[in-house]
Amino acid sequence: MKNSETNRLLEAEKKQLELLQEIVRKTMEEENLIINNLLNPQHEKLNKSQTLADKIAKFGGSWSFIIIFLTIILLWIVINTLLAIQFHFDPYPFILMNLVLSCIAALQAPIIMMSQNRQEEKDRKRAENDYLINLKAELEIRSLHQKMNLLLEEQIKLLFESQGKQLELLKRIENKLKPQVIINENTNSEANSLSDTSNS
Repeated sequence: MKNSETNRLLEAEKKQLELLQEIVRKTMEEENLIINNLLNPQHEKLNKSQTLADKIAKFGGSWSFIIIFLTIILLWIVINTLLAIQFHFDPYPFILMNLVLSCIAALQAPIIMMSQNRQEEKDRKRAENDYLINLKAELEIRSLHQKMNLLLEEQIKLLFESQGKQLELLKRIENKLKPQVIINENTNSEANSLSDTSNS
């Protein structure tokens, strides 16, 4: 009987380990694609015009551009207002300067927009990677829940089985003790009746 119970417990343990291994295997298969995407992201290949647009947009949004541009504008104004009259190439309303500034703004705006579009694409890819990382964490948490549930089910089952065995043993002990209790009660009642008759 002990061997059959031991074998049954070993089989239950083996079954539980197989279920845990199955959960781990499924989790690893689900995570495989996510891990591949995270470890091997697609590298963005930029052509020369895109690289140039990024550099121009980076320079156009820097303090060095602002300082250089303000310096050039101030020099333009100083040359055309304060220097001798013969050097004036753009007199006071500065029409030529307005034309140059408009051309610069007209060229710089689409370049900055191209760079921003590429940045949005990078942000979208970064958001996709964040989503994949969150998905991976969710899969791991789900796997942990499944493992915990499996372990709890097995422990509860073993607890019920051991409680059943303990109840069985208690019933056997009770059944063995019942005849002795009846005998003891009978001898006590006989002794009491004898002592009652002797007292009378």
